[in-house]
Amino acid sequence: MDKQNLSIDKDSLKELRKKLSMVYTPTQINNVLTKITDLVSEYKDCHALHRRGWVDETDVILITYGDTIIDGPRPTLDVLNDFLCANVADVISNVHILPCFTWTSDDGFAVVDYRTISPNLGDWTKIKCLSENFGLMIDAVINHISRESSWFREFINDDPKYREYFYICDPSIDHSDVIRPRELPLLTSVETVAGEKFVWTTFSEDQIDLNYSNPEVLIEILDLLLFYAANGSRFLRLDAIGFLWKKLGTSCMHLPETHAIIQVIRDVLNMAFPDVMIITETNVPHSENISYFGDGTNEAHMVYQFPLPPLTLYAFQTGNAQPLTEWADSLEETSSQNTYFNFLASHDGIGVRPAEGILTREEVAAMSKRVKENGGKVSMRALSGGEKAPYEFNITFLDAMSSPDDSDQERAMKFLAAQTILLSVIGVPGIYIHSLLGSRNDYRGLEATGRNRSINREKLDFARLVSDLSKPKHLRSLVFAGFRQLLMIRRSRPAFHPNSQQRILFLDERVFSLVRAGKGDQIWSVINVSDQTINLAIQLKDIGFCAGSILIDLISGNEFTDFKGVLRFDLLPYAKLWVVEKGV
Repeated sequence: MDKQNLSIDKDSLKELRKKLSMVYTPTQINNVLTKITDLVSEYKDCHALHRRGWVDETDVILITYGDTIIDGPRPTLDVLNDFLCANVADVISNVHILPCFTWTSDDGFAVVDYRTISPNLGDWTKIKCLSENFGLMIDAVINHISRESSWFREFINDDPKYREYFYICDPSIDHSDVIRPRELPLLTSVETVAGEKFVWTTFSEDQIDLNYSNPEVLIEILDLLLFYAANGSRFLRLDAIGFLWKKLGTSCMHLPETHAIIQVIRDVLNMAFPDVMIITETNVPHSENISYFGDGTNEAHMVYQFPLPPLTLYAFQTGNAQPLTEWADSLEETSSQNTYFNFLASHDGIGVRPAEGILTREEVAAMSKRVKENGGKVSMRALSGGEKAPYEFNITFLDAMSSPDDSDQERAMKFLAAQTILLSVIGVPGIYIHSLLGSRNDYRGLEATGRNRSINREKLDFARLVSDLSKPKHLRSLVFAGFRQLLMIRRSRPAFHPNSQQRILFLDERVFSLVRAGKGDQIWSVINVSDQTINLAIQLKDIGFCAGSILIDLISGNEFTDFKGVLRFDLLPYAKLWVVEKGV
């Protein structure tokens, strides 16, 4: 390595070498460091293009496919950009585009070419245009790649460069310890020029896992992530990252080598694009999920709050917020350089595994029954010993928490109460576009694909969507208008900064309540998850307000006065309140 031409300081190189030593030999490390140095030099002048700094209370991330809204032959990224600019630009600051590259299966998660935008969406000029109006999150599907990719085709052709890009496995060896996310074979037989080989396929036979024990794969991916950053990405979502490293005799989940690779990714991004943030996607129990914070400064900037969706759904299905309250009270503090990414709904449905150890099997079974009664599906996963357990609920969150005989007004009321929890808790909220737009289960999509997840991935006609939103009593309009109100309030309150203090209150098992405070602002959030009217009496000092204060609910505008330091009122079914001192 030519030390005269280094664009990376000695201390940073020393740290990188230390992390790379977890996965590579000294000779490999020297080669990797040389190539990283070249990459940083190549991209270092691009970092000032679109940076926005650390997240704050104005940051909300909309989660959507690039073709969720369709308007004839127009590139769908143009349609999305136009719709968002016209309807939510004042309340939505960031957009997560789910895999937008050429693909063969799994609605984009089997990527053919990491650098080519799917033609129906548009091209990189459309992506850059979107990034000029919104902070952009790009999906980095870097655990696996489509079997139709050029990389895998060259592997089939026995090109020496690609022989070790994928894991070649002996099917006679015991792989039973490996955690399986789906009921599909772990190994897939493929015919190559060099004969039959068995490759590792965590998710499907069309999604071939990449082999990071080959340092050339790491360099390819680092180059790719820097390319995404240079093309406008404010956030990089590392999809299914927990499966990255494979080692026989282990579960192949959350291995130390996986964490080392993520730390290298963060270091390299810090050198070239210091404001770009990493979000790790690991649909696992909470204790495993938060391990991706690392030491608070060296891995993910944000981790998904996967327990939040099933626990919130449980609260509204049962009228009991106690498990949600206890879990929220146990959350670890974040550093100034990381926070939680909160969501209730996503393209994948409602994961159940993160509730393990919080909800009992019987409670999950009861939830599964309710989901099926509401028209949803329950996807299962294989356990060791041949048993099966629920993996996720495939249903829109709106239908999951409703009753079949609810009116649109009742559906919207319950749903917006749940979304108020999402918007209250510490971290950055992520809102799935079908939640924002009040979508119901898409049975036509489910029937067309035969895949459970399609029930929550409807393609919306632009003209019909705009028409529905223009009708005040339409369910879409009720949900959308209510969401807009909550988002408008939230962005104006420093107490909702992602790193502001959070204190959970135990008032009643039917109530989820917390206090957020920061930068001279304080908000008491209280949500009734039940269909019962609850008489509340609470000491003002317990929620941080002074005796004699006049309080106001920011959502309804209702005022409250205390009686000798005690606040008494009836909390109506599914009521949601954000209470502050009047005039503050």
